Amino acid sequence: MRMTSSTIRTRWSPKPDTATPQHRSAAKAVAAVAAGALALSLSACGSSDEGSGGSTGDTDDTANNVTLPKLDGTSLEVAAVWSGTEQANFKKVLQEFEKRTGAKVTFVPAQDPIINFIGSKVAGGQPPDIAMLPQPGAIKQAVDKGWAKPLGSEALKELGENYSQGWQDIGKVSGKPYGVYYKAANKSLIWYNNQVFENAGASEPETWPDLLNTAQTVFDSGVTPFSIGGAEGWTLTDWFENVYLSQAGPEKYDQLAKHEIKWTDPSVKDALTTLAQVWGKPDWIAGGASGVLQTDFPASVTQVFTGGDQPKAAMVAAGDFAQVNIPKNMKIGTDAKVFPFPAVGDNGPVVSGGDAAVILQDSKGSQALATWLASPDAASIQAKLGGYLSPNKNVPNSDYPNAVQQKIAKALIDAGDDFRFDMSDQAPQAFGGTPGKGEWKILQDFLKNPKDIAGTQAKLEAEAAAAYGN
Repeated sequence: MRMTSSTIRTRWSPKPDTATPQHRSAAKAVAAVAAGALALSLSACGSSDEGSGGSTGDTDDTANNVTLPKLDGTSLEVAAVWSGTEQANFKKVLQEFEKRTGAKVTFVPAQDPIINFIGSKVAGGQPPDIAMLPQPGAIKQAVDKGWAKPLGSEALKELGENYSQGWQDIGKVSGKPYGVYYKAANKSLIWYNNQVFENAGASEPETWPDLLNTAQTVFDSGVTPFSIGGAEGWTLTDWFENVYLSQAGPEKYDQLAKHEIKWTDPSVKDALTTLAQVWGKPDWIAGGASGVLQTDFPASVTQVFTGGDQPKAAMVAAGDFAQVNIPKNMKIGTDAKVFPFPAVGDNGPVVSGGDAAVILQDSKGSQALATWLASPDAASIQAKLGGYLSPNKNVPNSDYPNAVQQKIAKALIDAGDDFRFDMSDQAPQAFGGTPGKGEWKILQDFLKNPKDIAGTQAKLEAEAAAAYGN
């Protein structure tokens, strides 16, 4: 998500909708969030916002807006790939469900890609009751394989009351609701160490050329400009998607997301060429060409905000969820600031993602837990803890722990249905969501040596054609 200096502005003008009906729901689910939310949150970064990414929040005074059954003696499992603070905060949401129902809920740590993890559990006859799936493509795959169960009437009631139609639709397969989007993400942000910028005399960039100039200014001051979590391929797809959406435009973005155009298209060449202006300068990246591939996402954030005024890097492209990895001594909006991913083309990009609760074992308990996760009560608990963004429109904005995140959240809700969903999350898992394979691996190779653009395009197209079957 991006912010402007003092106003909210929509980055994309409405254009004719050429998507097929079944794809519209997935494609729309990303663009609106980034446009409005980024504009808002960046403007807040210059204020004296208090609070850290790891705010403790007050979870004891949760509202009681949802009716849940008594489930004494019921045991449930929820699988997700979340770790660290993100996992710990989600467990507090599950603990409140336990308190209200009498059920016992166990968090099951899953590996990426979670759809493969779920497949192994199903094959062993022990699938979790609910899985948090981060891709619309994974939801469809779970439905196609017969693993996923439709949402019941109580969960649908919560969805209808608390979610815009776009967020409801993105969880549907063939028109039937399967997913509760419990968590959203603004993936069009760049977080930065304010002290480093002040020391260097650097300013927040609004365009890609501005970003390159800012990076050079920071580099000349003696600090490496960028931190990138190259060990995790999804961070690289986020870079690509922001550049591509801004440079090629939303219609091309939708076409590439559906593989209606090939990865050998000139628009992909342009985006990779643009990325190489940063990725092709190892001195600009913490760890250099090799070390960057050993940096995971949490480390990519923390190394920007540790080390005083000489951190390992000055800025990191990361979603709003990066706040949980910012040290508590760094105040959001004062020490740790954020600006929208700069415009490469005429408009800045607006890319969003999310995680949906999908029922794998249909029961009174699992339906109740899905209903709980669709409620504002559940989302409010995690909102207060920081590093979290909900598409639930009935979560009080005041529950978010600092002004920056409050403005990001408000922009997300105000955006309604107008947003673009993460492209790799829309792709088949084999291409867009598997560590060491497909787009993730090819972009990691490109990050290490961004010279062979034509070869990279050819590899991307070969992998995409195999995964999409066309």
